[in-house]
Amino acid sequence: MTTVPRAPLQLHRFALSGHAHRVHLALGLMGLPYELIDVDLPKGEHKTPEFLKMHPFGQVPVLVDGDDAVFDSNAILVYLATRYDADERCWLPRDALAQARVQAWLSVAAGQIAFGPASARLVTLFGQKLDADSLIARSHALLKVMDKHLSTQAFLAADAPTIADIAGYSYIWAAPEGNVDLADYPAVRAWLARIEALPGFVPFIRSPVGLAA
Repeated sequence: MTTVPRAPLQLHRFALSGHAHRVHLALGLMGLPYELIDVDLPKGEHKTPEFLKMHPFGQVPVLVDGDDAVFDSNAILVYLATRYDADERCWLPRDALAQARVQAWLSVAAGQIAFGPASARLVTLFGQKLDADSLIARSHALLKVMDKHLSTQAFLAADAPTIADIAGYSYIWAAPEGNVDLADYPAVRAWLARIEALPGFVPFIRSPVGLAA
């Protein structure tokens, strides 16, 4: 059974951040009590001395659990699955090979996803001066691999959902916001739908395009 924290966990987040949504989604799927604390990035709240005590690089998300603060979205997923999910099926398998498969997809989330669809979205939503065409091409290269992989299994790293799926969901779902079309990837779209059908699912808000304007 899932261990329950003594007090609601605090998620310091920016609502349009896919990294923050990963943690929000994990909290929902794991059925954990939490409190959302919005960080005003445009006003620089993430660079204040108080925030930098929690995250030395001044980024969201940060999870506060009692006296402890955990930063980096994938590290937070590992923390939650290790600290609070004690189910045998669990979000982070105990078997060494299964854990390695989860870690491989966490690395994809921090690599190909971050520097593909996540970065393409930064161009359209936040006006970052990046090579959009290159990012879109990189995103499609990733999606082709994911679609082939997901055509033979329901989830990324195991027969059941793991934190690998949580780490991958947000920016893949939001890929169209960066002009990355998902129409040619039916297995990826079916995978997104399977995650959305899970109990406790928390949707990622649809972002208005052109926030930098």
